[in-house]
Amino acid sequence: MSAQQEVYLTAEGVEKLRQELDYLVNVKRPALADRLHRAIQQGDLSENADYIAAKEEQGFLEGRIRQLEVMLRDAVLIEENEGSEYVGIGSRVTVIEEGSDYEETFRIVGPAEADPSNGNVSHESPLGRALLRHKVGERVVVDAPAGQIAFRIVAIR
Repeated sequence: MSAQQEVYLTAEGVEKLRQELDYLVNVKRPALADRLHRAIQQGDLSENADYIAAKEEQGFLEGRIRQLEVMLRDAVLIEENEGSEYVGIGSRVTVIEEGSDYEETFRIVGPAEADPSNGNVSHESPLGRALLRHKVGERVVVDAPAGQIAFRIVAIR
């Protein structure tokens, strides 16, 4: 038996996963079943490329559906971390890299929603781990692949 692993998600992340699951179950799965039915009607399945491709797609589809169901079942809702003086999951953190005047704002989220190019950083990433439990004015050092990078926290929302 596998242990339950918490999946940290924002309310938006939960809704996005629910929408994807609904689409896969109610649109994609029936369309694929119809495609499989038509492929089976063509006869000899051992050399039927449509059938083979549809069966492979069905495996991926069912795997994704199971993955989404587990993620939603094990979801821990991330609340906005407003009013806290310390960075936590759900915080929006504004930092300045040492030697720069450019501010960057990151939202600390779970790995399932991590998207650094859009400012969503996993609490398990090097930057996320470095920022957690720190407060405004503190210096944090991130062990990045390119070496250490130091930031100063200027705001937490």
